Amino acid sequence: MRARSTLPALAAVAALLLTGCVNNSTPVTAGNTDTAAGTVAMDAAAEALLPDAIRASGTLVIGTSPNYSPNEFKDDSGNPIGWGVELGSAVAAKLGLSAGYKVANFDTIIPSIIGGKMDLGNSSFTDNLKREEQVDFVNYYTAGIQWASAAGTTVDPDDACGLRIAVQTTTYEDTDEIPAKSDACVAAGKPPIDKLKFDTQDSATNATVLGQADAFSADSPVTLYAISKTKGKLQTAGTSFEVAPYGMAVAKDSGLAPAVQAALQSMVDDGSYAKILDKWGVAAGGLTTITINAAANG
Repeated sequence: MRARSTLPALAAVAALLLTGCVNNSTPVTAGNTDTAAGTVAMDAAAEALLPDAIRASGTLVIGTSPNYSPNEFKDDSGNPIGWGVELGSAVAAKLGLSAGYKVANFDTIIPSIIGGKMDLGNSSFTDNLKREEQVDFVNYYTAGIQWASAAGTTVDPDDACGLRIAVQTTTYEDTDEIPAKSDACVAAGKPPIDKLKFDTQDSATNATVLGQADAFSADSPVTLYAISKTKGKLQTAGTSFEVAPYGMAVAKDSGLAPAVQAALQSMVDDGSYAKILDKWGVAAGGLTTITINAAANG
């Protein structure tokens, strides 16, 4: 969820009701989540960096909002799946822990980390300076914005004035990207962009397939996955832009960030990281070096 904005309290409650992300009581353990990497062996050096309290608990409590396929979404039983979820489960295994997933509304994850209810937020967070004031990020991927239109229909993201563009509500595309483009249209004396907001990315995608929208805008791995699943009904519109890092969020100065960084770097080095990305067709944004707080540190 690229740079999702914090919703006002009432809007957050409404989003929670709409998405059905209310099951915060039953974690999904690593045993319930298969990964493309198979069995992931513990890395002793990474495990040694764990804060004592998390090591003693035996579980890495991970918050996620699974409505952003293929990064994080739900299987038919309602359990979180996706390449982001597989990475989180593999990180826990590298640290000698079980992965306990807590499904939550996106906007509650960082407050839950700050409040000590979750150890790690793993939900396609874009690492930015504002968020780094609240939490630390372990950067694991780079994603840009990618538009898609119906097959055979040319849409230019830099010249979309007057077009109907679908977005998932509360994403960066909804709160920042499309409004800025629309404002530029109006300033140039052109018609604004007609932004069509949907509660889920699947709905935004379907609106484009059905011709209700001229195009949709989403994070690059999300768009490319949607194109692959619609069997030739969609195509990329323009190229990816505004590339930025995804980060796994942990409590500020908690000591957990170096452990997660070491676990992910171990996965990069042993090939398990690449196997997960390759399975989901998102290898283009993969990293060779895992960093912390890339927004601040460059």
